[in-house]
Amino acid sequence: MELVFIRHGLPERIERRDGLPADPPLAPEGAEQARRVADWLAGSRIDAIVCSPMRRARETAAPLAALKGLDIVIEPGIREVDAESASYIPLEELKAQDYEAWKRTIAGGLYAAIDPLDFQREVVAAIERTIEAYRGGSVAVVCHGGVINAWAAHVLGIENPLFLDAGYTSVHRFFAASTGERSVASLNETAHLRSDLLLDRGRRSEDAA
Repeated sequence: MELVFIRHGLPERIERRDGLPADPPLAPEGAEQARRVADWLAGSRIDAIVCSPMRRARETAAPLAALKGLDIVIEPGIREVDAESASYIPLEELKAQDYEAWKRTIAGGLYAAIDPLDFQREVVAAIERTIEAYRGGSVAVVCHGGVINAWAAHVLGIENPLFLDAGYTSVHRFFAASTGERSVASLNETAHLRSDLLLDRGRRSEDAA
């Protein structure tokens, strides 16, 4: 079967003072990214959409679910490592604002409150449940950068839990064989975000009209 991992779009920055989880929605740019990735995958086989319970993931999955006529199946085991954090600062914004904090995050700071191996085990168990539930199918897994890193590192045998800089709405494809093998087909597909491709698509639409 094929697993098509999709990272969520750009979320809004949220810093709560009440200590409750931030769980931000998509920013306007993130909503546009979600529409673009849905269009990008319009011609791909998608039999099911499995999604993190976090708002930014659910809002990213919504355009694809509408396009494909599929329900969104929530999988708690693929929520992000910062799910309980009271703040969310997009990494690009953090890099521009506090480069040292960004470096600490990239180096593993996201795991300050949780054991990275425990997090990876939870992710892997959730993905294996998904594989078992949709044998022979093609499943979109809409989740987070940490989740994608955890699964990809597991498949590739990489110890670093944050080795991959997964872009917003980037697509990562894996295969899962019935004999137990797990393999990578692609990482970090982002062609749907290129403005030149969007312009070319617009010209083709106008020509067809």
